[in-house]
Amino acid sequence: MIQKIAVIGAGTMGHSIAENFAMHGYDVKLYDLDENRIASVMDEMKEDLCFLAEEKLIDSSTVVKALQNIRTTTDLAAAVSDRDYLIEAAPENLALKQNLFRQLDELCPDHAIFASNTSSLSLEDMMKDVTEKRRQRMMVNHWYNPAHIMPLVELSFFGNMPESIFTEVEALYKSIGKQTVKVLKDVPGLVANRIQQGVAREVFSIMEQEIASPEDVEKALMFGPAFRYATTGQLEIADMGGLDIWCTVGDNLLKVMDNRQSANPLLREKVESGKLGMKTGEGFFKYNPAKVPEIKKQFARKLVHQLKASAFYKEKDKSHVK
Repeated sequence: MIQKIAVIGAGTMGHSIAENFAMHGYDVKLYDLDENRIASVMDEMKEDLCFLAEEKLIDSSTVVKALQNIRTTTDLAAAVSDRDYLIEAAPENLALKQNLFRQLDELCPDHAIFASNTSSLSLEDMMKDVTEKRRQRMMVNHWYNPAHIMPLVELSFFGNMPESIFTEVEALYKSIGKQTVKVLKDVPGLVANRIQQGVAREVFSIMEQEIASPEDVEKALMFGPAFRYATTGQLEIADMGGLDIWCTVGDNLLKVMDNRQSANPLLREKVESGKLGMKTGEGFFKYNPAKVPEIKKQFARKLVHQLKASAFYKEKDKSHVK
């Protein structure tokens, strides 16, 4: 049974993953090799947790308990030597991850389950240097950002591990209130990111062709498809509309929609000119650097409100499905 958890990497995703487990009572060790990051990360996690308390997702006593459940360290061996489950949230560099998992294989107990938060690297490649026995206890567990709010975690089941281990990890995520997706093939992007990139490709193409303003493109998505996607998925939406209609519209539209195999030139042009979005003050929109923290907080607040609403759909009634 999984009780002791290590998170490897205390960056944007890692610290958020750690606080998720900690606020549900798990014993968590958070590792990073950057001493400066380790020195500041507890304050950042406290800020995240206080925000959740402010939004009534947790109470103030949970903030205190969660922080007590987390220990930080720059000593990899100390972080992992007694852990049941380890999730790696290091930068998306294959050689780095291969070396890290090789070290973890040597430092961890035999029963420990390894997971990577990657969404772009192959599990087979990442576990190249671990023992055959460890390969049976290794998987991808991909979270969505911000991890302490977004309910989705994608779990790999690629044929390298017994179903009993998958079920144990799935139960772990259900115990912290996450919605899990069982991914059956080792494909780049898994499920959610592939869907997201499909939408993004057409959005960028519409901008490139100047079909509508940035504001109206956003409005079309937010108050059209995305409005429905907040409560149900594409397959049920298609069933509701009629598959014959979707087939006809697909025949008419798909042949004139973007099908390029690389990033949109408009996107690349902005990157090359240093317009990277909020981090540089301009992307498709312009941002006052002083207001960016509040913009991000308001975005998180909207996600929290959606999370509260989604509680009504978490165990979705499928009584109408025979």
